[in-house]
Amino acid sequence: MKKKIVPVLIAIVLIIIIAGVSLGAKLLEKYSYTKERADLNAYFSMGGDTDVAIILQDEMMEERAALFDGVYYLDLDTVHQYFNERFYADRGEGLLLYTVPDDIIRTVIGSSEVTQQGETESLAYVPARYEGDTLYVAIDYVKRYTNFSYEGFTEPNRLQIDTVWNERQVADVKKDTAVRILGGVKSEILADVQKGETLTILEQMENWSKVKTRDSIIGYVENKRLEEPRSESPIPVTDYVEPEYTSITRDYKINLGWHVVASVAGNDTFDEVTAAAKGLNVISPTWFMLSDSEGNFTSFASQDYVDRAHSKGLEVWGLVENIAYGDSIDMYTLLSSTTKREKLINGLMDMVFTYGLDGINVDFEQISTDCGEHYIQFIRELSIPCRANGIVLSVDNYVPRGYNDHYNRQEQGVVADYVIIMGYDEHYAGSPEAGSVASIDFVEEGISKTVEQVPSNKVINAVPFYTRIWETKDGSLSSQAVGMDMAEEYVRAHNIQTEWSEETCQNYGEYTEGGSLYQVWLEDERSIEVKLNIMENYNIGGVACWRLGYEKPEIWDVIEAYLSR
Repeated sequence: MKKKIVPVLIAIVLIIIIAGVSLGAKLLEKYSYTKERADLNAYFSMGGDTDVAIILQDEMMEERAALFDGVYYLDLDTVHQYFNERFYADRGEGLLLYTVPDDIIRTVIGSSEVTQQGETESLAYVPARYEGDTLYVAIDYVKRYTNFSYEGFTEPNRLQIDTVWNERQVADVKKDTAVRILGGVKSEILADVQKGETLTILEQMENWSKVKTRDSIIGYVENKRLEEPRSESPIPVTDYVEPEYTSITRDYKINLGWHVVASVAGNDTFDEVTAAAKGLNVISPTWFMLSDSEGNFTSFASQDYVDRAHSKGLEVWGLVENIAYGDSIDMYTLLSSTTKREKLINGLMDMVFTYGLDGINVDFEQISTDCGEHYIQFIRELSIPCRANGIVLSVDNYVPRGYNDHYNRQEQGVVADYVIIMGYDEHYAGSPEAGSVASIDFVEEGISKTVEQVPSNKVINAVPFYTRIWETKDGSLSSQAVGMDMAEEYVRAHNIQTEWSEETCQNYGEYTEGGSLYQVWLEDERSIEVKLNIMENYNIGGVACWRLGYEKPEIWDVIEAYLSR
């Protein structure tokens, strides 16, 4: 019997041993640290010898840098998005421009020479170059005009770039360990770190921390391998001192009236349109009309007009516009050419000096989205001679609506003296529905959004001196714009009963005749006063009026009261 039991016991023991070994192997497999290493080229998504990964602050970017002839480059779109939007490419003329308050700094794309204040400097690298259709700018050239730090690493090529230097958490490594792709002992190794190395702590979890190494590899380390985290404040980079964009803003509220001058003879209406005006301190005659896409314009400017305006204490801000000649002008062709912009600017400044103007008012409308960068470059460049000669530069804008953000009101607020909101045309000639030209919510939205981007003392809100009379018949909508007196005469002639609308802050009336519905939202003393009260609440730089000759005389009492507050 004993002889039969022994083999059984041996078998059981062997089974136990085998099971234990198997279990131990599984436990060892589960809890041991893998030594498998990650492919860093795959981790950084490297695309070739010239490809460079970007780590901006503590984040791996989708955008890439490039390495040409030992120099790091960023494509222009990346420069604009993350570093400095003032670099401007004239692809037609092969130029990269950078505008400062008193100069346009130029380099020919592909050349190493940079021209500033008439002096040419030859750099040790090419500031801008094409690779295929992509325009690249040397990171060192960007750094000449922007505060950031960068450091390059190899194997694989990558750039660490910092634009802000906030306090951060760091920890020293207390025992040699590995940085892994994910938190877990089975995750592949990205880098080895030695005792005493300092890691930046990006996120601390229960057992693992997300870290960044000194050479900008981001991964995970076990907390037990780290000393206690501590705070560290990096030294900010302040190599570049942003030049001051001085502005010519008055220490009183602007009260500007636009004077529509459609011919030389139109100047003779100056006395008529200013006779009743109270508190008017700027007049802007519509003198300069772009006539082609080459930088030429027609002019109705008059020395006698300027002299008469000055004798009445009015500044004259000559208006330049792009609407009169309509389809004959391609604004993209004009504004995307450095030569053509320069021609237009020189022509306008000739008018300023010839007639002794006090300012220029730019009213370029219907600028396409793809033309936005060229438009704002024109404003930057025009501001240089205006600033140098004490000439006020004001720019007209639609009420902010998202689709017109390419007008870049924020940059206008830096380089121009006044940013004017055309606080009307909420409903216009081609509108799909009848409505107010300037309801109070529409007006306030325009002001509030603009002062988020532009210093309030530089903001002027324009009010309408006109009303639209709307007719709806058989589903068809039409309207006509009339002055205040004519609108009120229309109301009286048709015995329209008007009521104050709290929603629009205007007197509203309607009537039906001959199958047509007629509607009016009147602009009058009361509606203008409510708008002015809103403007006062935002402490903006003043009021503009479209247009002189359309107002009731009583309007000036309301505006004068606003100016005196």
